[in-house]
Amino acid sequence: MKRTPRETQESARRVTRRGLMLGGAQIAFAGMLGWRMKHLQVDQEEEFSLLAEENRIKFKIIPPIRGRIFDRNGKVIAENEPTYRITLIREDAGDVNQVIGRLSQLVELDEDDLNSAFKQMKRTAPFLPVTVADRVSWDAISSVAVNGPALPGVSPEVGLSRIYPMRDLYAHVVGYVGLVRQKDLDAYQDPPAVLRIPRFRIGHLGIEAKFEDQLRGSSGTKRVEVNSVGRVMRELDRKEGEAGADLQLTVDSELQDYVQARLGEESASAVVIDLEKGDLLAIASAPSYDPNKFVRGISNAEFQPLLTNDHRPLASKTVQDGYAPGSTFKMVTMLAGLESGLITPEETVTCLGKVEIGAREFRCWNRYGHGKMNMEAALRESCDVYYYELALKVGIERIANVARRLGLGLAPDVPMSAVTSGLVPDKAWKKRKHRTDWVIGDSVNASIGQGFLLSSPLQLAIMTARLASGRVINPRLIKSVDGIEAPTGVGAQLDFDPEHLRLVHEAMYAVVNNRKGTAYGSRIIGEGVRMAGKTGTAQVASKVVDNKTAPWEQRDHALFVNYAPHDNPTIAVAVVVEHGGGGSSTAAPIGRDVTLQALYKGDPPLDAYPTKDRGKIKAQQERLGKERAARAAARNVPA
Repeated sequence: MKRTPRETQESARRVTRRGLMLGGAQIAFAGMLGWRMKHLQVDQEEEFSLLAEENRIKFKIIPPIRGRIFDRNGKVIAENEPTYRITLIREDAGDVNQVIGRLSQLVELDEDDLNSAFKQMKRTAPFLPVTVADRVSWDAISSVAVNGPALPGVSPEVGLSRIYPMRDLYAHVVGYVGLVRQKDLDAYQDPPAVLRIPRFRIGHLGIEAKFEDQLRGSSGTKRVEVNSVGRVMRELDRKEGEAGADLQLTVDSELQDYVQARLGEESASAVVIDLEKGDLLAIASAPSYDPNKFVRGISNAEFQPLLTNDHRPLASKTVQDGYAPGSTFKMVTMLAGLESGLITPEETVTCLGKVEIGAREFRCWNRYGHGKMNMEAALRESCDVYYYELALKVGIERIANVARRLGLGLAPDVPMSAVTSGLVPDKAWKKRKHRTDWVIGDSVNASIGQGFLLSSPLQLAIMTARLASGRVINPRLIKSVDGIEAPTGVGAQLDFDPEHLRLVHEAMYAVVNNRKGTAYGSRIIGEGVRMAGKTGTAQVASKVVDNKTAPWEQRDHALFVNYAPHDNPTIAVAVVVEHGGGGSSTAAPIGRDVTLQALYKGDPPLDAYPTKDRGKIKAQQERLGKERAARAAARNVPA
């Protein structure tokens, strides 16, 4: 149908109106788009430039260099050595199994390391490196570098690893480092970023753990440029962190080595304290272990023998274990009696080999009895009956008070792991712990260092040091931190009557130097180096056993404490030999040899020993000299 002119004119007006509206909308949209582009590119240019830069530039943590540890003479105990490792980036490798197969033809790969690497690959991004071989040789690194084109994604790298050059010598003191565990992270409210670096290691035991924050130092940072998938393209700049603090211990490595060798195959421990500053000159547990194996990751085959050995090489016996002190505790009971004013040195007790107290019979170690015993004779010959009677007069509260003043029952402040406080019991403790009353028999047992009493070898050394010096002596293990000297461990005078201490000294001197003394066979005859001491034998089995024929684990513990020189003490020594039998036969000879080695700072002259012992001692010195030289060679340290 033909349209009229009017209709055609009306239709043209509608089209024009729509065109104008559409054009206006397009202009408005273009204007808004332009305004938005201006807003983003001009007004917010700085903000978006920063975001773009953050996507392009990444900050990475640089692990710090761990502080070193030295002995008192500057010998290295713990240091860092360059180590080589081989890493693989899964994304670059392509066929990982094929690349690993080629790599295994060049480098010997550990199966456990490979299994660990494959597990890590599943947990990490494909462009991140994963260690497939650690602590490899320079020859292995060279082979990988030469064959690089055939090993896509494989890279040789260099880093620092903790090493303990003296191996087993300081294992129980210094401890070792290991991989960061979840419980290590949980110990922090906000864990340091460095702890999340793959394969980063921190202190797990001993000084390495106790001084972790100081030894670790502070991490550095570096800026790297990454591509769109996050792979590092190049390093832009770096800021190095601060190395950890160096520590110097008070221990003398030569003496420590001698003590370790002298303890030999025994399950034993020994402590030497310097009385001038309280320095621990030696603190050794035997047997020991090589902490380097734990740094690298010890295998089950290596770990199981350590775990099942009945001599417990993993235990730090000097501070961790508590033993009944036996007769080495008798000086405490004696001093408590003197301080109470309830006894005099001249009073005697007749020992018939046993005494009945209530319904119980308490025996002396000498079943035939010692006869009449005064104070000095009772300590000299270690008469139990004398101390039974003394305990009935003095009471446990006075004995416990003196024991604590001498350092027993309190955890020594040393930066080692699992330091025990031991146990000095009293009436309140038994009521709280066992919900029963203290009885007379408890006091009688305590008087000779049995019953509930427990003391570590370090505590026995502290007790001896305080008795010898008359001062508060606390052990010092850290000599300096980054060259800054640590406070000494020597404090104020003990609040004991000097005359009472003199009587204790005389009795301890008689123990070693009187023919009737229990340690007379281990005396020193060299002028100016004679010692005073006390033997101890702590019963282990529930009944008395023959230490020569009983199974090893049922034999009594052997103990000996001493100080020297007796007239001007400079060192105190404590020795504990587990299941060693008798203190006089096993522990005292070790204590004497260690004492002389400390005083002479090396092998003493043979004339310091009784004439009858010199042949045996000469042979022993030659044997130990060869053993120490062999141990030094094995450690790759000059003898």
